[in-house]
Amino acid sequence: MQRRFIQRFLNKNIFLLPSFVLLLLFILGASIGSTSIPFYSIIQSFSDAFFKTNFVPDDIQTIVMNIRVPRVLLAGLVGACFALAGVAFQGILKNPLADPFTLGVSSGASVGAVFVLFFQISLPIVTYFTLPVVSILFGFFTLLLLIVFVRKLDRSLNVETLILGGIIISSFCSALLSLFITFSDNELRSVIGWLMGNIGGRGIQYSITLLPFLILSFLILFSQNRQLDAMTFGSTNAKHIGIDVKKVTYLILFTGSILSGAAVAVSGTIGFVGLVVPHYTRAIVGPLHRKLLPLSMINGAIFLIGSDIISRVILAPRELPIGVITSLIGAPIFAIILLQLKKK
Repeated sequence: MQRRFIQRFLNKNIFLLPSFVLLLLFILGASIGSTSIPFYSIIQSFSDAFFKTNFVPDDIQTIVMNIRVPRVLLAGLVGACFALAGVAFQGILKNPLADPFTLGVSSGASVGAVFVLFFQISLPIVTYFTLPVVSILFGFFTLLLLIVFVRKLDRSLNVETLILGGIIISSFCSALLSLFITFSDNELRSVIGWLMGNIGGRGIQYSITLLPFLILSFLILFSQNRQLDAMTFGSTNAKHIGIDVKKVTYLILFTGSILSGAAVAVSGTIGFVGLVVPHYTRAIVGPLHRKLLPLSMINGAIFLIGSDIISRVILAPRELPIGVITSLIGAPIFAIILLQLKKK
């Protein structure tokens, strides 16, 4: 009886524990660094910022609100973007190994970002959003190129063929990035910083840039949650219940590319978030996207904030690129999922 009550409570409050963990990690991320700041000082800093109180010294306030909080906030937003993109790609391609990194979308978006940085491009109309817009377009065209190429080899988009195509695309993009680095001079530092995957030293404006893309993409994906559920069981079944499969497919793929490209534009290539997070979230709430999408977004933020904290403390006072931590966690999980698929 007690176990049934607990299970019912957890089912009704499935977002409660992850939200609490996210809040705890947010405060922990703002607390940890070369100068350790107590939790209560973090809370007081927010009070000083929003209610004009004067609880903490100016130097602590500057560290918390100008350095730590923007970093943790950006980690959360980037993690949410990559996790949502992973859910979108896995749902529409019916493949648990699909994510922006394994499909080469992140690599294509990185080429777009480095292209903008290298040539100092500013597009008319979008101006301030030139970097994410170009990254999104490069990521989307990379994904289209991958699907066209793989369909030539295997119409069913087999797991091994899709991953092999992603490796080929990623290798080609890596060659282009190496070419940019070879010809870089003053741009070299910013180019390499993007490629390694890093969220340190980014101001609040990066989060402000990313937030509209995350909100728009989430609203699009959530509005298509029933279509994604239907597509999971195959395009033929989806057609039988009146879904425009081609339209939904391109909408979901482009939305996933928006998330991937915008995240890469502000953080660089951070691998395996879109693979790991949807996988364990699906194990918790099942395949229905009405719960899977928002919970994956929260878990993606938790995963990347946690990875960022690890990257700061594991070799303190030195910092590891956050992409190193996510790859160390994600690569073994990728291998385990692949082995499980081969056994079926």
